[in-house]
Amino acid sequence: MTDKNVKKIDIANAVSAASGLNVDDSIDIVDLYFDVISKGVVEDGEVKIMNFGTFIKKGKASRMGRNPKTGEPAIIKARNTVLFHPSKKKKAI
Repeated sequence: MTDKNVKKIDIANAVSAASGLNVDDSIDIVDLYFDVISKGVVEDGEVKIMNFGTFIKKGKASRMGRNPKTGEPAIIKARNTVLFHPSKKKKAI
């Protein structure tokens, strides 16, 4: 996996190769992993994975922006986004 854009199937194939599981089981494991992270961020606002990093839910307030086609002012609605902060061990890599 040297490409910048990694798909879930790429991760599942790596899990399959490293563990000896078949690809279908690896896909299920990867899906469950991302589901746990997603649900944790939504419910608790933060998920910490030791020696990997932290996923944090952050709210963004509504603000004024511009329509890129017309240049007219437009309101950008408030929304939530997820930030990722790598652990110190991962930053050192």
